[in-house]
Amino acid sequence: MKLQAFVPLVTYPDPNSPTTAANAAAFAAHIDAKLHAAALNADIPAVANALSRLLMNLPEMIREAEELSRRQGRDLLDAVREKALVMDVEVATQEVGAALAFFGETAAGHARYHDLSLVGWSPGNPTSRMVAEAVIFGSGRPAVLMPETSTEAIKLDRVAIAWDGSRVAARAAGDSFPFLQLASNIHVLTVGDEKPLAEANAGARMAGSLRERGFPAEAVAVTGGGRPIAETLQRQASDMGCGLLVMGGYGHSRVRDFVLGGATEGVLSDLTMPVLLSH
Repeated sequence: MKLQAFVPLVTYPDPNSPTTAANAAAFAAHIDAKLHAAALNADIPAVANALSRLLMNLPEMIREAEELSRRQGRDLLDAVREKALVMDVEVATQEVGAALAFFGETAAGHARYHDLSLVGWSPGNPTSRMVAEAVIFGSGRPAVLMPETSTEAIKLDRVAIAWDGSRVAARAAGDSFPFLQLASNIHVLTVGDEKPLAEANAGARMAGSLRERGFPAEAVAVTGGGRPIAETLQRQASDMGCGLLVMGGYGHSRVRDFVLGGATEGVLSDLTMPVLLSH
């Protein structure tokens, strides 16, 4: 069975970087997945106001903004196709129109028909963040957040799993199996000084459970030392040479506003490596 990976591409007002295309193709090549890339193009409602038309030529401004969105979307889809060809990855592309405020909900709806999403992440792009949060909490599928500044080749031979014994951590670990099956080293990270854990040996127990399934897993106890949990996890994973961090996505949505847990908020605020988030 071939995995199906969805790539939502923000086109307006600030588009995703072409690096998203390179990272998505590299991930898909590693896990032998087909890419489904969708450019989210802005549909801006017309404003029926004679005065605004006279003073600002608003209809023309709307037309130009929509055309810019579509042009940037076509450029991103071209970049996906070109990189997929180089990486020998099967790819399908489409353009999807939506009001800017509904980019996230539109992306989440499309993501539900695929096995996972590969989402380009830029901290200075609020539309990108809106789409990422909606996919994480609204799609029911795992999402891999990819830093857009990353230019190095994706390496997935080492994977880290953030583990606290919770439901969302278990969901993320299960959703990461396509990556775990390709890893030669799996590190189960447990931060002992961040919050009380239900089981003192939770990390060792999870590592043992993975070994029973044939995965080369080991437990690693981590000390945060007062640093934010997201920084601690990403730094530890990076220091161990991991190309992917797996963790549960803590939070819930209220319409289009998201209330996030500390670790999830920390990752979204300062993403330094590819992170698989699952809710």
